[in-house]
Amino acid sequence: MTDKEFIKIQNVSKNFEDVVAVDNISVDIARGEFFSLLGPSGCGKTTILRILAGFEYPSSGSVFIDNLDVTDITPNLRPTNMVFQNYAIFPHINVKRNIEFGLRKEKLSKDELDERVQNALKMVQLEGYEDRFSNQLSGGQRQRIALARALVKQPKVLLLDEPLGALDKKLREEMQLELRNLQRSVGITFIFVTHDQEEAMTMSDRVAVMNKGKILQISPPRDLYDNPKNLFVGDFIGQINFLDTQIVKIEGNIAKVLINKLGEHELVTNNNNLSQNESIVCAIRPETIIISKTNEKISDICIKGVIANTSFYGNMTYIYVKIEGLSKPIMVSTSDVHDGLSHNSDCYLNIHLKDIRIIQKN
Repeated sequence: MTDKEFIKIQNVSKNFEDVVAVDNISVDIARGEFFSLLGPSGCGKTTILRILAGFEYPSSGSVFIDNLDVTDITPNLRPTNMVFQNYAIFPHINVKRNIEFGLRKEKLSKDELDERVQNALKMVQLEGYEDRFSNQLSGGQRQRIALARALVKQPKVLLLDEPLGALDKKLREEMQLELRNLQRSVGITFIFVTHDQEEAMTMSDRVAVMNKGKILQISPPRDLYDNPKNLFVGDFIGQINFLDTQIVKIEGNIAKVLINKLGEHELVTNNNNLSQNESIVCAIRPETIIISKTNEKISDICIKGVIANTSFYGNMTYIYVKIEGLSKPIMVSTSDVHDGLSHNSDCYLNIHLKDIRIIQKN
């Protein structure tokens, strides 16, 4: 196996009686990669993490880490360590003893033990906190201690089960950057589980989007956002508009499509499974749409609408535009709201064909 197959999950399924938690999943994860499993609650992402850790065993399939078949190996013999959402820090012992806890069976000398603890504290920028107890630490500091305790064992793989979930929004955003920088500095493979798309997109080299026990798409964050492979991924990652569409004709990588209320257009597609007369959807991200008060066509498509609602979010405003004949408003996001773009006022939407994505319904 190569470094690109540092972790190899082959046809892994996990059943809990009649419930299929993980359904025949195969994925390769590279050495030193920050890889995230993203999806709603109950999609199977934590089950995969627990299978990698050895806390669960697959019903079928195999797991390899650095050329070692770990499918049936107990957790303590795997080259992994795990950080839990609740941190699992022991309140009755201080920071130093918490970090030492996993090293006690390694029969290290006191000097070696102290050096490993100091190195771990340095990694998480908490030198000098050795004698504190958990009730003397902030949420962010407890999270860092949990990381230090996992890293002190020098694992080849660090498994993180929604470790930022208990933090408030501002601290969570700060810790996202710290965690990414930490991963780059230590250079080991991180596998991160989250239901928060922002976390996954901010930190990851690649993201696997999961639903109902299956991986629906694995891509770098930018490609995941720009080129969702199906309706679920497009809807789960960011804001998006879906419009019912019919394929009129296919010639090579050019699809002539009839988009509901936007007319007939030719779009470039990399999907070789499309067929003539197929019913699909076209997806348009709201930030790619230009909204104005004037009927000036500055793109491939210009359509009139009425502003149904607006929502202000700091540096971004979402404008919901009702188009005659469409059941749902088209969402537009902009940082530059012009005078006159108010509730019930007429407006015009300009859309570039290059910003429209074809997505199959199934």
